[in-house]
Amino acid sequence: MRTGVYGGTFNPIHLGHVHILEEFITRLSLGRVLLIPAGTPPHKQAPDLAPGWRRAAMCRLAARALPQGRVEVSLLELERGGKSFTSDTLAQLHQRHPEDELYFLMGEDMFLTVDHWHEAGSIFRLANLCASPRSPDGMEKLLAKKAELEAQGARCFVEDIPFWDVSSTKVRELAAAGESLERLVPPAVAEYIVEQGIYRRSGGL
Repeated sequence: MRTGVYGGTFNPIHLGHVHILEEFITRLSLGRVLLIPAGTPPHKQAPDLAPGWRRAAMCRLAARALPQGRVEVSLLELERGGKSFTSDTLAQLHQRHPEDELYFLMGEDMFLTVDHWHEAGSIFRLANLCASPRSPDGMEKLLAKKAELEAQGARCFVEDIPFWDVSSTKVRELAAAGESLERLVPPAVAEYIVEQGIYRRSGGL
């Protein structure tokens, strides 16, 4: 089976993530996608990171609106603990599903730096690298990087998916201010954020 692997902090998951997922499922004929909230992200600081169980809950709510049965939320990185290295995650998935062909889905920034990640060679060996742009000149940069990565032995798919100008940072800022999250996150996720008081300035993550 062609299995997409889509990891991230998802703090929170938003409609930009959902849009990319839907497009990759169609364009790469993916049988399923594993949506994997990160435990401790190794590549960036996350001072306002919501607890893993809350981020996983929001991912499940978002997944319900996606093609039925095609998107599953995996707690692999949250349960493993420690820094969430992609190479470790892909190795575990390969052990659990040796018959699957893995497609690691990522955005522009990640794709442009993936060859500097922890055990990058293992990532290249275990999964196809799949990217889409996040800037007006993104495709040009991604195609240049694709050639560079393939020279290192990676297998790459670059898709010109129109990017949506929405970020988790923007969602958290609006949630903290008590403003509407309409058209930024799936309705069920917006409702959960408001009801649970996630990202509220008064304190609770």
